[in-house]
Amino acid sequence: MPRIASAKKNMRKSRAAAVRNRAQRSALRTALKTAKAPAATAEQKLAAASLLDRAARKGLIHKNAAARNKSKIAKKAKA
Repeated sequence: MPRIASAKKNMRKSRAAAVRNRAQRSALRTALKTAKAPAATAEQKLAAASLLDRAARKGLIHKNAAARNKSKIAKKAKA
């Protein structure tokens, strides 16, 4: 356990960020599964693309990973 006040604060911050990131990553994965499903609606695909953009902007995933997933969704929508 940290003894210094700033180290304690950093630990609290990192725990809070980990919880937040876990929730956002879970929501993103769920949206991707629904968007890539054969019965996905255009609204679901748009929502998934929006979540991908947000995750990339926030640093949750890499921007190229977001672009790759958006491309997969668009390809399935076109097919």
